[in-house]
Amino acid sequence: MQRRHLFQALIASQLVLVAALALPVWSADHGSPPPAASANAELATAVALFRRASDGDATAIAPALHDFTALHHTRPGDPLTLAYAGAATAMQARTTWLPWKKIDHAEDGLAMLDKALALLGPAHDHALERGVPLALETKLTAAGTFLALPSMFNRGERGRRLLDEVMKHPAYAGTPAAFQEAARKIAAKAAQ
Repeated sequence: MQRRHLFQALIASQLVLVAALALPVWSADHGSPPPAASANAELATAVALFRRASDGDATAIAPALHDFTALHHTRPGDPLTLAYAGAATAMQARTTWLPWKKIDHAEDGLAMLDKALALLGPAHDHALERGVPLALETKLTAAGTFLALPSMFNRGERGRRLLDEVMKHPAYAGTPAAFQEAARKIAAKAAQ
C-alpha cells in the first residue's frame, strides 16, 4: 500500500511539470504577416486561442481544443490541425489535479501528435500555411509538446530530433520571424 501511495505521489510530482506546459507558439499577428494569413480566419482564431492557452491562460485550453477538433473534422487529412488538437489535448493535463486524468490527457495528446506526424508526406514540405511549410509547423508543435512533458513519457529525444529537423530545414530561413522565434524559444527551453 505504501508503495502505491509513493508511486502516485511520484506521478503527481512529475505531472506538476505538465502544468508548466507552455509551448511557444508563433502567430501570424506577430511581425509581418504573410499575405495568406487572412485567408484562413478560423485557423488564425484557433491559433490565437492556442497561444493564449500556451501562455498560461487555462480558460483558453478547452476553446482551443474545440476549435482545432472542429477544424480537423473539416480537414480530416490535415496533420497541422491534428497536431494542434493533440497539443491542446495534452495541455488539458494542466486543468486537473487527478494524476490518472493528467496521464490520460497527456497520452491522448501524444497519440494524436504521433498520428499527425505519421500523416506528413513530401507534399507537406511545400504546402504553406501562413507562410510556413505545413510540415515544419506540425513538427514544431509536436516538438514543443514532447519537450515540455516530463521525462517519464520518453519523448524528449524525439522532440529534440524534430526541433533539429525544423531548424535545419532549407525552408526554415524563409519562414516568418515569429515562427523562427518560437522555434528558438523551444530550443532554449529544451537546453535548460
